[in-house]
Amino acid sequence: MRSQGQVRFIKISSRVQMIGAGLAAALLAVWLVTMAAMAISSILSTRDRMALLDREAKIASAESRVTAYRGDLDKVADDLGKRQDFIEQVTKAHLGELPQDARAGETVSDSSGAAAETVKKVSTSLPEAGNLARIEARQLAFVESLTRLADRRAAQASARLASLGLNPQVMLAAVDNRAAQGGPLLRLATGRDGKIDPRFQRLGLSLARMDTLERSVRGIPQVLPASLEYISSGFGYRADPFTGGGAFHAGLDFKGPVGAPIYAAARGVVSFAGIKSGYGNCIEVDHGNGLMTRYAHMSRFAAQLGQSVKSGDVIGAIGSTGRSTGPHLHFEVRLNDQPLNPRPFLEAASHVSEVPRGSAGNGR
Repeated sequence: MRSQGQVRFIKISSRVQMIGAGLAAALLAVWLVTMAAMAISSILSTRDRMALLDREAKIASAESRVTAYRGDLDKVADDLGKRQDFIEQVTKAHLGELPQDARAGETVSDSSGAAAETVKKVSTSLPEAGNLARIEARQLAFVESLTRLADRRAAQASARLASLGLNPQVMLAAVDNRAAQGGPLLRLATGRDGKIDPRFQRLGLSLARMDTLERSVRGIPQVLPASLEYISSGFGYRADPFTGGGAFHAGLDFKGPVGAPIYAAARGVVSFAGIKSGYGNCIEVDHGNGLMTRYAHMSRFAAQLGQSVKSGDVIGAIGSTGRSTGPHLHFEVRLNDQPLNPRPFLEAASHVSEVPRGSAGNGR
C-alpha cells in the first residue's frame, strides 16, 4: 500500500490466508444449506397440498354418490332389479325352470306371504323404499326356489342310490368334510353384523347335500369292466375252485382271453396299482364317498397310482395272475371296504348272464 509517498507492503501469513478461506467456505456452505432447506420445504408443502386436494376430491366424490343414492332411490332400485333379472335368467338357462310351489311335507320355508306384507308396510310408511322392498321379496322367493330345486335333485340322486341297494345316508356319512382341506377363514354372511339369514343358510346346506349325492351317483359303477359274453362266477356263496369247499366270493368273474382290455366301471382315481395277495396284479379305483372298485388277476397295467380315470377308460388287461384257475377278470365293488354285489350296478349298463358254476375260468 502507498503511504507518504512511499510504497509499503503488508505481509499476510499463510495461516491467516487459510483462516480466511475457511471462513469464506463456511459462509458459502451456510448459504447452500439455507437454499436447500427452503427448496425442500417448498416441495413438501406442494406435496401435502396435492394430497389434501386428492382427499377432498375423494370425499366430494363419495358425498356426491351418497347424495345421488338419497336423491334417487328409484334409480338404485331399478339397477338392483336389473341385476336380479340377470341372475334369474342365467340360472334358468343353466338349471331350467325353478320350482315355485311350496309342496306339503317340504321343509323349505315359504316367505311369500310375509314378504308381501313387508312390501305393503314399507310402501305405506316409506314410499320411496317400496321398490327396494319388492326386490328383497323377489330375492327371498328366488333363494327358496333354488333350495327346493336342490332338494328335488338330492331326492332324485337318493332314489337312484337306493335303487341300487345303497343307503344314501351311509354315502353322506362316508364323506369326511375335514379331510385334506385348509386355507384362510373367509366367513359368509348376509348381514352387516356377520350373521346369515337362515333361508340363505338352508340353501347352502341343500346345495352341499345335492352335490354330495350327485357325486355319489356319478361314482357308481355303470360300465361293464370287460367286453365279455358272460360271467363265469357270481357274487356270494360258491364252491371254492381249488378246495371244493364252501366259500364266499366277493365279486364277479368275467371270463375272457389273456390281453383283453379291462375298463374303469366309473370315473375316479387309481388308489392302488400293484400285486395283492390272492388277487395277483390288481388295480383299485376310488370313486369317492367310500365307494371303490377292484380289478384283479390282470396280465398288465394300463393305469398308475394317482391317475384320474373316466368311465370306460382302459386300465389294464385280462390275465390269470394270483389265485386263479384261468384267464378272467375278478371285479369287486366295495363301500367302506365292505363288498357289494356288482350285478345291480352293471345290469343298468348291459345284460350279462351267469354260466353254471364250475365252468372254465373260475377264480377268486
